[in-house]
Amino acid sequence: MRLDQETIERLIAGVEAAGREVMAIYRRGFAVEHKVDESPLTEADMAAHHALLALLEHATPGVPVLSEESGEIPFATRGGWSRYWLVDPLDGTREFIAGNGEFTLNLALVEDGVPVFGIVHAPALPEGAVTWWGHVEKGAFRREIAGEGARPSTGSRDWPIRVRALPNPDCEPWQVVGSRRNGQAAFEAFCQALPTHATQSIGSSLKFCLVAEGKADLYPRLAPTYEWDTAAAQAIVTAAGGQVLEAETLQPLCCNQTESLLNPGFIACGQRDPRWERALAEALDAATSRR
Repeated sequence: MRLDQETIERLIAGVEAAGREVMAIYRRGFAVEHKVDESPLTEADMAAHHALLALLEHATPGVPVLSEESGEIPFATRGGWSRYWLVDPLDGTREFIAGNGEFTLNLALVEDGVPVFGIVHAPALPEGAVTWWGHVEKGAFRREIAGEGARPSTGSRDWPIRVRALPNPDCEPWQVVGSRRNGQAAFEAFCQALPTHATQSIGSSLKFCLVAEGKADLYPRLAPTYEWDTAAAQAIVTAAGGQVLEAETLQPLCCNQTESLLNPGFIACGQRDPRWERALAEALDAATSRR
């Protein structure tokens, strides 16, 4: 499926419109339910889910969609998909509930197991709503929306983004981002084995976006995530010149390869380096010994 710029703009506008629905719920208050796995669910998760499914049905009819909030789709069905949309309507539901603004809406196009296009929209950041998008053939971009509730066509502009080269840690510390809530022991084990560095904890797929922008160098994740948590932001990191690699094999993270939709441990990076690769191996060994 060819994604021309007109279709990309329609998709970005639709994701941002869903973000405005989410913000209306965020401001007025909401009830919290829990799924079977005890993860939280709010009205905003489902509102974004329905809005994004309607968007994709209209913009790209006939392309299958897998959303976190969809019913389970067996691998016997989705394993035959060469192209599909992978959606996380609200990544960072716990951050949404906490009211800290670190949540995102995520939309990814996956082709032959590879995320090739992604949109990550953060509607509640202190600086205002921000959208990151990337296509592996077009590059990666940051779009800031001017003014409260402003439409994409009024005051928004795409700024190209790119991962940065790893600095010399003797002169400038590496910037490492990690989850605010999960996998702290593994994250600390990884960081202890690194050269001089600084760390930042932040919620949702925003961590990937910092790597894509060159504001962070590494995002290791050895705690559980699902494919919908990562695919959109992985496409953006890749389009920005970075990589998202499985922690054990250091091969690119892929989607829809098995019955399970759980990701293995991974690391998002702007650049490979044997120093962090050794640190990652040590963190994996430490995690294994704790089991």
